[in-house]
Amino acid sequence: MESQTVLVITLLLVLPIPIILIYHLNLSSSVCRVLKWPRKQSTQITSLRIYPIKSCRGLEVTQTLLKSHGLDLDRRWMLVDTSKNNFLTIRQIPNMTRIGTALSPDGHELIITVPKADISEKESFHTIRIPSHPTPDWLAENTSIDQVHIWDIDTDGYRYSEAINAHFSEFLGRSVALVYKGPMPRVLKGNGDPSILGRVQTTGFPDVHPVLIASESSLSELNQRLENKGVDPITVERFRPNIVVRGGKAWSEDSWKLVRITGAGGPESARGTPLDLDVLARCARCHVPNVEPTTAVAHKKQPWDTLVSYRRVDEGIKWKPCFGMLSAPRNEGVVGVGMRLEVLEETNEHRYMAGF
Repeated sequence: MESQTVLVITLLLVLPIPIILIYHLNLSSSVCRVLKWPRKQSTQITSLRIYPIKSCRGLEVTQTLLKSHGLDLDRRWMLVDTSKNNFLTIRQIPNMTRIGTALSPDGHELIITVPKADISEKESFHTIRIPSHPTPDWLAENTSIDQVHIWDIDTDGYRYSEAINAHFSEFLGRSVALVYKGPMPRVLKGNGDPSILGRVQTTGFPDVHPVLIASESSLSELNQRLENKGVDPITVERFRPNIVVRGGKAWSEDSWKLVRITGAGGPESARGTPLDLDVLARCARCHVPNVEPTTAVAHKKQPWDTLVSYRRVDEGIKWKPCFGMLSAPRNEGVVGVGMRLEVLEETNEHRYMAGF
């Protein structure tokens, strides 16, 4: 093996390229793998998902804007308890997933449906309509700025009126308030820290980083394992991704480092400048995927138990299984279903770093 490698290096120095290629084809498979030029992975976006209110039900869109802080409208709002202004999620309150979100036909309003606590009422939902992109004047007139807490970060949020908050509090059985991300920058930490990322980048109310990418191929592989155990297959919505791609080989996304979205195959209006995203880390999962989104019923074991059995693949957070990749956009533009996602760089050195 060593003599073959020395010979290959000598050939590279003295022989023309065509002769080198002929020799390359006749080498043992082990040497071929050393010389083999990498193939660029390419896949297609099959779904775009936004979750306007953190931990509440999301919605699918065929086209939207990719901004530096994430997909437009994604996790720009969240619910906080009114005692300490701490953020609330499905982790503590699975019923939050029954709060629905939608956009008006013109996209100017966020329509929120909150189930009524008294299911005997004829109308089963309270419907709340608020501007999807509130102006500073609207916020000044209809909200109050307040400090809120997400993980160990203090940031700010525009708190909505009691008339709106009462519906959430009634349904969830505790005093809560809806807040919209304020102007204070929430700078990425952990794998997105400026000293690592090489730039200062902010986001709204996601747990960690702006955009979560998931692969249908990996979900299919997981579902096959679940079916082998007699468990019904689950949908990708359980993992609350933003960009879903068709994927190639299951779990090949584990090594992605830099990806590019191009307009090829997507809507005409999206065929502009390519969009690049730094893939910062694998997404370590909690028990949220055990919660069925439409009913808020949490399975006692799955898919957590299955994921734990073979997806504790990140040395930085070995006690949690991983599904999906966390990323940060380098530039902004239109993104649509059908567009291509190309893998420009890969790495085998991903290691999750805490630092919410």
